[in-house]
Amino acid sequence: MESKLNTNYWSKRYQNNETAWDIGAPSTPLKEYIDQLENKNIKILIPGCGNAYEAQYLFENGFKNVFVIDLSPIPLQNLKKRVPNFPDNQLLEGDFFELTNQFDLILEQTMFCAIDPSLRLDYAKKTSELLVDKGKLVGVLFNREFEGGPPFGGTIDEYFTYFSNYFKKVEFSNCYNSINPRIGSEVFFKCFNSI
Repeated sequence: MESKLNTNYWSKRYQNNETAWDIGAPSTPLKEYIDQLENKNIKILIPGCGNAYEAQYLFENGFKNVFVIDLSPIPLQNLKKRVPNFPDNQLLEGDFFELTNQFDLILEQTMFCAIDPSLRLDYAKKTSELLVDKGKLVGVLFNREFEGGPPFGGTIDEYFTYFSNYFKKVEFSNCYNSINPRIGSEVFFKCFNSI
């Protein structure tokens, strides 16, 4: 089966407005997490960023070291239209799995559920490699199954098997602050490179 992790597939989804995952604003659980971050100098990555409302929110709230990566140029262009002064060198078009850099924080919102589930262990490994020693992977995952996909769902038990292979500490909790259509179907997670 050909993986749907390719530029043409995702660009067509944007061109055809097949972006039901796009809520037009930062995800509430991530927004509230961002609001409690004190160090605005940390280097942040948002993989498979889509229209990157979280990146916009970070940037407009003083976080200037924010990087986004997506296979499709369209969502990157959309972010640049909304935030013209977002640095071009922090808009990365390409394959997350080929990225070589180091970050303090990786924020997961839409990539994990968009990639073929066969790539999930690779995703866990790659995020751990991209983080500095005391770095964190933080984000929101679906805690439910979907027919077909993307998005691809899953369970906490399944996710734990991936991330516990590469992180020293993994925490999951049910989201108490999901948007209405996602209430009861999201989990917030944190993965730590060191304890």
